[in-house]
Amino acid sequence: MFSNSEYVTMLNQSGPDCERLAEGLGISDNQMHYISNAEVGHGLLKIGGSLIPFQNEFPRDTELYKLMTTKPSDLQGGKHEKY
Repeated sequence: MFSNSEYVTMLNQSGPDCERLAEGLGISDNQMHYISNAEVGHGLLKIGGSLIPFQNEFPRDTELYKLMTTKPSDLQGGKHEKY
């Protein structure tokens, strides 16, 4: 399924999953560190035949971050402050 996809976003993956992705998508050992024990917001994109590493670090002290976060610890009382 992944080998037929034109666009795949890969974030932190477990060991067995990394091996399957590497085999199926042709990810090199060098590129594997982007999805193996990756930090939050770091990963690897597959777009067509290209593999592109990314780092998406967003300032936590912004209103936009508060709207986008999926981390319960970043939400006050389990809800966004404005709601």
